[in-house]
Amino acid sequence: MKRLVALALAALHFPLMAQTAPDAAAVAQLRDGALNDTVAWDLVEGLTSEIGARPAGSVAERHAREWGVAKLKALGFANVHIDEFKIDGWVRGEEAGEIVGPNPQRLALAALGRSGATPAGGITAEIVRFDSLAQLQAAPAGSLKGKIAFVTHRMAPTQDGSSYGAFGPIRFAGPGVAASKGAVAILIRSVGSDHHRMPHTGVTNFAKGVAPIPAAALSVPDAELIERLTTRGPVRIHLTLTPRNAGVLTSGQVVAEIPGSDPAAGVVVIGGHLDSWDLATGAIDDGAGVAITTAAAKHILDSGIKPRRTIRVVWFGSEEIGGGRDGDGYQQSHGADNNVFAAESDFGADRVWQFNTKLPPAAAGIKARLAEALAPLGIAAGPGEAHGGSDVEATIAKGAWVVDLRQDGTRYFDTHHSADDTLDRIDPVQLRQNVAAWTAMLAVVANAPEALAPAPKP
Repeated sequence: MKRLVALALAALHFPLMAQTAPDAAAVAQLRDGALNDTVAWDLVEGLTSEIGARPAGSVAERHAREWGVAKLKALGFANVHIDEFKIDGWVRGEEAGEIVGPNPQRLALAALGRSGATPAGGITAEIVRFDSLAQLQAAPAGSLKGKIAFVTHRMAPTQDGSSYGAFGPIRFAGPGVAASKGAVAILIRSVGSDHHRMPHTGVTNFAKGVAPIPAAALSVPDAELIERLTTRGPVRIHLTLTPRNAGVLTSGQVVAEIPGSDPAAGVVVIGGHLDSWDLATGAIDDGAGVAITTAAAKHILDSGIKPRRTIRVVWFGSEEIGGGRDGDGYQQSHGADNNVFAAESDFGADRVWQFNTKLPPAAAGIKARLAEALAPLGIAAGPGEAHGGSDVEATIAKGAWVVDLRQDGTRYFDTHHSADDTLDRIDPVQLRQNVAAWTAMLAVVANAPEALAPAPKP
């Protein structure tokens, strides 16, 4: 009798071992078990504590890759390796600004990635205020000659992150527009939703043939100070920025796998980016995404079920600054593989609240099974198609299908790209909910019987 009881208990605790593919009940068990996950926290805590900031091409990013290889091997993944690639490097340098004249005050600011540098001794110039990117774009040609453009806005927090889509172009494109109008520099109100005296950095772009000008983001309180002063009269600013292009540097990604049982079924690519900005330790951007996706794959690995499709975990390099000399790093190394699905986590660590899909018509059953598996976590199907993110967009463009597990972005832009991107911003309970959602998604997608042949190219 005791032996029968022991066997019955073992069956309750390990029903997955006897199955060739997880049914709905097995997926639910995997999901619920992941709500007690400790792997994700251990990874993001270790990465931020032992390595810290990981700018692309830096010694710290290289150490993070080496650290990642050791961790992934210890977790039991197969085929763990590093794929290196070359990038055009950029280093921040000195950054300082102050209002001069009758209202002298120091300013809290941060250079934008790919910013140009001021001349020796800095520059002093009057600012011209614009309340939107559209206003800057409408400025007459040459009207900013000898001036510093200042672009402000009113970004507010949103759950779906749509505010970034609305105001992010001020940072992405604003410096290039200002340069084309003759500006000697540009300051923007940080693309952030906080009211802390901490600027938010981020990369900017200059069109071919447009020489980069000094470009920096002001903390929100300092931007609002300048707004108030511009209502009183002209404002002059002394600005010093000394960033430099660092030449050709080495970045790379760490890759690990759970080999699938059916090589013809393709590869499921998941992950987050390992690099971070230099202002903080990159906890939410994107140590959390690396940790969430790795922990979810670890739960699949430990289930005892060999997935139908190979699950490939990628810790991507040089997402923040870009600058890859030969295009997407993953595509350089694995573009010829049968990558049938790709998804990434790169929006912090707060709870997943919605999912979107882009799947072949014949695989509609996958979406239905995802809805069933994710509903107990408070996650519902959203409108529209999934798009993926910057680390997997090249893989998706080659035909991979995609699921977006959309995280709550209400708090995200309080911290994004700022000195506040530290471990204390991660809520462990919400982190575990993410791991549970990714575990359920992987269990469904990696084992789906439906064909996931690459999508036809447009």
